[in-house]
Parts: sequence; structure tokens; C-alpha cells
Amino acid sequence: MTSDEIRDSFLEYFRKHGHAIVPSASLIPADDPTLLFTNAGMNQFKDVFLGIGQREYTRAVDTQKCLRVSGKHNDLEEVGYSPSHHTFFEMLGNWSFGDYYKQEAIAFAWELVTELWQIPKERLWATVYLEDDEAEKLWLQETDLPLSRIRRCDKDNFWEMGETGPCGPCSELFVDMGVEAYPETANDPDAGPNTSDRFLEFWNLVFIQYNRNENGTLEPLPATHVDTGMGFERITSILQGVDSNYKTDLFTPLLTTIADLTDTAYFDDERGLPHRVIADHIRCLTFAIGDGVMPSNEGRGYVIRRILRRAVLYGKKLEMNEAFIYRLVDNVIGLLGDVFPDVLPRREFITRTILGEENRFHQTIERGLERLDQSFDTLKEKESTQLDGKRAFELYDTFGFPLDLTEMLARERGFTVDDVGFEQNMEEQRARGRAAWEAKGGAKDEEISVYAEVLKEHGETEFVGYTQNNIDAEIVALIADAESVASAQAEDEVFVLLNRTPFYGESGGQVGDVGTIENQNAKLVVQDTRKPSPDLIVHKCKVLAGEITPYTSVHAKIDTARRKAVAVSHTATHLLHSGLREVLGTHVGQAGSLVEAGRLRFDFSHYESVSVEALRDIEAFVNEKIRGNDVLSISEMSLDDAKAKGALAFFGDKYSDIVRVVQTGDYSVELCGGTHVDATGELGFVKLMGESSIAAGVRRVEALTGNTAVTTIQEDTALLSSAAGLLKAPKTDLLERIERLLQEQRELEQQLQQLKSQHALGNVDALAKDATPVEDFRVVASCVADTDRDGLRRLVDELKNRLESGVVALAAVAGNEVAFVVGVTSDLVKHRGLHAGTIISELTQLADGRGGGRPELAQGGGKNPSKVNAAIDATGEIVKKQLQT
Repeated sequence: MTSDEIRDSFLEYFRKHGHAIVPSASLIPADDPTLLFTNAGMNQFKDVFLGIGQREYTRAVDTQKCLRVSGKHNDLEEVGYSPSHHTFFEMLGNWSFGDYYKQEAIAFAWELVTELWQIPKERLWATVYLEDDEAEKLWLQETDLPLSRIRRCDKDNFWEMGETGPCGPCSELFVDMGVEAYPETANDPDAGPNTSDRFLEFWNLVFIQYNRNENGTLEPLPATHVDTGMGFERITSILQGVDSNYKTDLFTPLLTTIADLTDTAYFDDERGLPHRVIADHIRCLTFAIGDGVMPSNEGRGYVIRRILRRAVLYGKKLEMNEAFIYRLVDNVIGLLGDVFPDVLPRREFITRTILGEENRFHQTIERGLERLDQSFDTLKEKESTQLDGKRAFELYDTFGFPLDLTEMLARERGFTVDDVGFEQNMEEQRARGRAAWEAKGGAKDEEISVYAEVLKEHGETEFVGYTQNNIDAEIVALIADAESVASAQAEDEVFVLLNRTPFYGESGGQVGDVGTIENQNAKLVVQDTRKPSPDLIVHKCKVLAGEITPYTSVHAKIDTARRKAVAVSHTATHLLHSGLREVLGTHVGQAGSLVEAGRLRFDFSHYESVSVEALRDIEAFVNEKIRGNDVLSISEMSLDDAKAKGALAFFGDKYSDIVRVVQTGDYSVELCGGTHVDATGELGFVKLMGESSIAAGVRRVEALTGNTAVTTIQEDTALLSSAAGLLKAPKTDLLERIERLLQEQRELEQQLQQLKSQHALGNVDALAKDATPVEDFRVVASCVADTDRDGLRRLVDELKNRLESGVVALAAVAGNEVAFVVGVTSDLVKHRGLHAGTIISELTQLADGRGGGRPELAQGGGKNPSKVNAAIDATGEIVKKQLQT
């Protein structure tokens, strides 16, 4: 079977058993600050397992893009060495959300593996959690497995997504690769799953029934679920009868291309390690960048940059000293683009991003190798044989050298590496990274728990804000300090949950609504509206008067003027997105946004700065569409139909099977849950205020909208008119007039400086006359008025000529800044060892500054004018001390 046939047969098997085929989620987890990357198929269903989300189906199946390159699940260092570990991989999975449980999951797995795929039953083994008697019994009941091929295990059979979150016991399926491949196990009675590499795990059936909170305790979930995960690359190798994932049709085309590009034959042994690493990493890079992760120096981008650099370094082992990895993007998309079609329109952008990163790294890689060689030379001098862990980590952290490559280079020169010290430094960095990532927030476990209880008891919040601005509703819960409370009184701050609401909860870049909630007993101001899950809307309120209690009727009313202004900005982002794609290219995709009343911020993928002319064209496109007054068409349809319609997805949103599609004319079709105007003419005017870079390959445009844009233009026009009046010139001549005035100012400043220099040079005789004898030469030290650093340098040169043999130290004060210049005649440099740089270093320190320079001329600055005279007075002693050293 080909890999495509294997994948299709898995999805079709579960579709026939009532499972909805769902698309892969992005590699960027939606609304989950606890994860850098999607690392398992269940990530997109985490809200369901926690009880704060729902789906329209109770059974699902998919193939999920996954990255395991950070945190608890990190396979990076095994890539290329292990035949079955990767950074990027596909995870086939089937789920039950409160529907079937252990019995059906085990029966499905056995039927698929033994009947459809016909893996010989005698080669199969299963493991169960140490305490899971039920699972063991079901394996015996539902399958042909004998008890001798069912093993009980401890930590390997209790699955956890991370330090916190959904978890539960699991059963794993293993295939025996055969005693022929592992002859050393022939007489080993203990050989079996988790004890010998001969037994390859390929499917994990997780029975999710707990949530582990921050203090480590396990709490039962509202309902039990099934989450299975099968490594697609592994099952492909099993069904294709090979002993390595790299021998399957998922990798062999890539390995062949790498061999051709590098003119280095591929071998299955250690000689092929660089090929395998590069093949793995280009898959990771293609889909990560395709999902919007740009190489950078922090967070996700830092991880991706490190992986790219790791691939480049392994390319160096194939004598590739120029960019070539970018040329593999087409191969990856050719193999997997039909499976994950979101990557198809971003082909050029991914290629150019990788090419740019490769070129930048090639500019620094030689410096890393030079630093490593210097370290080896130092070790030789000290007669040491081990490179310390801190230096190895510096090479890893600064230059992207993986530990295994540093160890290889060390071995070639007869050295070892302190890998323990390296890991200590690595763990310190991980701790810093975790702290920084966790600081970004998200709902706490105790908040999630109370929201889950509300959802379980009262169901989801009905949102009616697309069509209604004020409604009657009922309070279903009041929450304060992560606990349900019985009431809230004046001045209290409380989270209010209603059975239905017109308030839009912050999401998709759009800010949450504000307004009021009130009845005859109390009045609350809604300060913000949030969505802790797709199914709940929470109102952050302050009680202005009276007392409010749950299960009472209230009137909820949004601030309609603010909502309208926000809607104007949100519709403007859609027009702006279209304008960017029209002018810059269809590779442009949203990478983030902020939609507020009167202004917007739009982040997008693009590999270079946007010219002033292009920005003008984009702004013209947007305002042309506004003048066209196109009606917005908003409809609901299946996700598949929306994608077929060409709808673009917004960054950070999680989409259900039925999605909301906002279409404007024939130029904009977006999946969007935000609020919008009825027609583009309501936007009035949009003014782009600027463009900048926020990360490698990610740009940002900021704009003003509606009345705010109009007011700003009016103010700018008035300012321009005032400036024209002051300069007594028409507005059309302002630039020319300002340039002429600036040129005149520069000429006057030059004339003034020349006069100051001439005045200062007029003091040469007086300064030379006041020179202090030091041994057989003279020292001039003085603070000079009305001159700058250039004037000081000319004065020092003139005094050196007058003295013939001597030292000159001059200072000048301008405001709070102090300039120092020191000169030493060449005879004193050559025969007496004096050095102007050393003298000025001590002088400037006395005035809270610093300086340096050549032996004959040096300059510096000070920050404390009150200490200048004392510093100048110390010149003679500084010179005498230097003569004695």
C-alpha cells in the first residue's frame, strides 16, 4: 500500500463507523498559551475534554499535523539516528467525546489492524496501565491476543498532554519486528514492549478521564473520552515492510533529491545521517512557516530558526556552503500538499523565507566554527581534553550548533564535550522560556473548572449580537476569584454569565463589547467581554449600584456607538487584507490583528518592507472599495464549502464544522465571527498610518478608520496650512522651502563652527605658555570654552606641533555633555611608552564617562560637567603614573 492509500483507508474505516472526518488544525494551537506547537491530535479538542467546549459530533477522525520540538514531547535530538522519530509528523487519530469508551476503541483498533490492514495477529502485542484491570479484560474479550502478549506498564501507560491538562490510562499497540532483525533477543524471556527495540509501538489508545491541575492532583472530567494517536510514518513503514520511516515513500523522494542537490550519495547507515536530518527538518519548516510561524529570536519562531540552522549545519557536512534547503519546499508540497492544502498558496512565501534565513545563517556560521576552533586551541594550551558545557551551549544558542555536531567536531580533534553542563544550561534556558510563555496567560485551572461546571449545568451562551443590541436575559452565574458567588454589591467586580447575550466576546483580534447590565435592583457596567471557550461568553463587570444575584432577569445593552466604530474597523481589515494581496501578492496572509474603535493593526506575512508607493496603492484600493459601497453578504455554511468558495481564515481563530463567511464584492471572502457593517460605504475613509517589521517575514500595517481617520486628516490639513502661513509659502512649495531653510541653517552652523575653531586656535599661544613641565617634556591640560569635539581635535593637533614634545589634554562642556580629546607627540609614544588612549580612559572615568583611541590621539566623553576641572587637573599625575609603568 502507498502512504496515501494507508491514510485514506484509516479515515474511511472510521467514517463508516460514524466518525466525522475533521481537518487538521494549525501547528499553532488556537487559544492555548500552554503549548508552543500542536503536538498531538487531541490538542484541537482540549476544550471538549475540559468540559468548556462542544462539537456537533461525538465521534471524529483525522490526520493531524504535529511538531514535537519543545517541552515534554521533544524528539529533536533523536531525528536522523532513530528510524521512527521526527520533528514534524502526521498523527492519525479517532475520538469519542462522551460516546463510546474502552470496549469499542479496542474493538475498532483490532479490526482495522488485523482485518483491513492484515498485520499478522501473532506479531501484535498490547500494553495496559498497571492498575487498568478493565482494559486487560477487554483486550482478552475483544481480540485474539493471549494474556502472554498483554503487558502491564506504569508511567508509559498513563498519558498526559503536558504538565497540566487532560490525561488518563492508555493501551498501546506494538508490532514485533522479528527475532531475525534483533537476534540478541532470541533467548531473552523478558523481551517485549517497552523493554526491547524489537517491539515497535505504533498506536496509542488513550482513555481520557482526568484533568491534572497545577498542584498535580487528578480530578475526574465531566465525561469520559477516547483519544487515539497513531504515528502515520510508523504504520506506513510497518505496512510497507521496511525497518525505517526513511525507507517509506514519504521520505525516499526527498532523500533522492537531497542526494542529487548535494552530489552526495545516500546510504542507510551513518553516512546518510545528514540526508535524513535535512529531510525531516524541511518537512517541519515547510508546514510551520506555512502555518504562520516565522523564524525569530523568541517563542515559536526561535524553535523554527534553530531547526533551520540545524539543517544548514548538517548540509555543511555534505559540503554545502550555500543555500539549498529552500529548493526542497516544492518536493514537500508535492508529497503532502493535497493532504494539507492550506500550504499550497504559500509555496513562494515559504521558499523565500527559508532562502533568506539560510543566507543569513551562512553569513554567521563561519564565526561559530572559528569560535569553536579557538576553544580547542585554548584547551590544548591548558592541556585539557573536555570542552565545557557552557561553551557548547553558547555555540548551540548563539550559532545554532546542535550538541551532536559539536561532539562530532570535538571527536575529530581528540576532545570530548561536557554534555551534563550543556544540559544544565539548556534546562536553565527552557525554564526561562517556560516562564516567559506561561506569563502570557490564559485561564487558570480553577477558572476552567468553574466555567466547565457552568457549561455543564446551563449549556452554552446564546450569542444574539449579530442582530440585536439589547435584550432581556437571565444571569446563570456570578464568578469572583475563580469561584461561583451568591451575590455582588456596589463597587464589587464580578464576572457575569448570561443565558443569552448581545455582547461580543474578544476574539479574532476584535475587542470585546462594553455596555450595561441592569434590572430594578442593580446596575452593572460591562468593562470587557471575553470568551474563555467557544461556547461561553463572560462579561467583566463592576456593580455601580444595588445588589445582583444569579437566576434573576436583567436587561443587557451594548454601547452601540462603540460597537459600530469597531465594526467599521473590522470590515476595514477585510478590505485591507484584500488590498495587500492585490498589490503585494497572494502569499500575503494574516498573522495577527487588533480591531478597535477608530483604529486597526494588521500583521501579515511578507518578506520585505512595503514601499511608500505600494502603501499608497493599497490605501487607494481600500478607499475605492469603500466608495463602491458594496453590500456585505454574511452566511453560514460547512467548512468544506467555505474553503471551496476560497474563503480565507483569520489568524488565531478555531473553526467548527459550520462557519460564518463574510463576503464583500468579488474581492474578499473571509471566515470570520466578528461584527461588520452592512455596506462598505459606512466605513467612510481609511487612512494607512505606517508600516513596519515585527519579525522576520512578518510586517505590520496600522490604520485609522471612520471618524478618527477623517478627524486626523482635518488636523493634519490645518497643521499644514499653519506651517505654510508661517513660512509665507503655498502648501505646494512647502517641501522646497523647508529644504532651503535647512540648507541655510547647515551653512550658518558651519560658519559658526569655523568662527569658534578660529577663536579656539587664537588661544594656542596662551595654552602653550601655561604648559606644565613633566620631566623633559610639557603637558597642556585645560577646559576650553565655545568649541566642539572637532574644534578640540584641531586645537590638540596645533598644540602638539607647538610643543614638539608633550601631551595635550583638552575638554569642552556643552550642556550636560563633556567632550575630551588627548594627544601625545610621536617621540613620547615611541621612546617613553605614553598612550593617549590609556590617558583618556582614566580622564573620562573621573567625569563619569569613558573613552579610548590610538597612541597618538584619543577621544571620549563624560556625563558629569561638575567633575571636568578635577579631571583636567589630574592629567599631570596620570601622565607621571604611566611613565612609571
